[in-house]
Amino acid sequence: MQTEENPSKNKQLIDYQGSRRLSVAPMLDWTDHHYRHMARQISRHTWLYTEMINAGAINHGDAGRFLRFNDGEQPLALQLGGSEPAALAQAAATAAAWGYNEINLNCGCPSPRVQKGAFGACLMNEADLVADCLNAMQDAVAIPVTVKHRIGVDRQSDYQVVADFVGTLSRKTACKTFIVHARNAWLDGLSPKENRDIPPLKYDYVYRLKQEFPQLEIIINGGITTQAQIAGHLAHVDGVMVGREAYHNPMVMRDWDAVFYGDHRPALDHAGLVHILHDYAAGQIAANTGITLRHMARHYLGLMHGLNGARQWRRMLSDAALLKHNDAELILAAWAQVAVKD
Repeated sequence: MQTEENPSKNKQLIDYQGSRRLSVAPMLDWTDHHYRHMARQISRHTWLYTEMINAGAINHGDAGRFLRFNDGEQPLALQLGGSEPAALAQAAATAAAWGYNEINLNCGCPSPRVQKGAFGACLMNEADLVADCLNAMQDAVAIPVTVKHRIGVDRQSDYQVVADFVGTLSRKTACKTFIVHARNAWLDGLSPKENRDIPPLKYDYVYRLKQEFPQLEIIINGGITTQAQIAGHLAHVDGVMVGREAYHNPMVMRDWDAVFYGDHRPALDHAGLVHILHDYAAGQIAANTGITLRHMARHYLGLMHGLNGARQWRRMLSDAALLKHNDAELILAAWAQVAVKD
């Protein structure tokens, strides 16, 4: 793991193909460095994103707490929240020094907390301000600066809304990568959870963006769960970002390297992954930095999806009485309960 004293120590990327063809979405409280460590064992090439981190937390808090990541996580992008160009530029520069491969600006989160800070999805109504933010960050770093956004906010229903947003940024900035969540963000009347399900998906709007802006890298996000769906979208856009399915059923990523990146090295099976996670958890606990088995095991609950014994695996790794011992051997004990192994 990187250290705050030497944040740029780990700049050697793993063997990846440098493509955002597939990625895992930034998800608050979910895509921390423990989850990303697991995801990277499953797929060598899939692009990973941090949770959204407020630029102020990096600039005025413990930067290492928010930016440290494990060796081998790359390619890795930091998603920033904020709307002040100077603050975003400062946070981006700090992240670049830590070895991140991309800085992504959040223009899609609809939560009330984010709205109070006048960033997230609110920024879709402030394209000129977003341009200033992107330009400030790009001036501060040599790595790509990208943006993740919705197709509109509240009752905006016309395609032209998102086309104008992308068009403005394309003209006024050097940003070439747009990650588009194909739903509106309702800033009033829906919870963040409801905003992930209730506004209708309009994949055709994202396809039209690629047609209208062929020079841009357009990545689609929202409601995508299967390999067949991924392949279907890739016929129209440059990349696909998968969110909740990659978290709740992580082994959905196991064939992605072969199918979508042409890497036919043997994929890791469940047994191999379990032993890697056991060793990782044991090392994290032994480091005595306050990390507990609970911090890691919560990300592993969906690993046995579809296998006999998956319920017992989940039960054991979420049992407070078992977790209180803070012993990585619990992972192996839970694996022993999975009846059908591959």
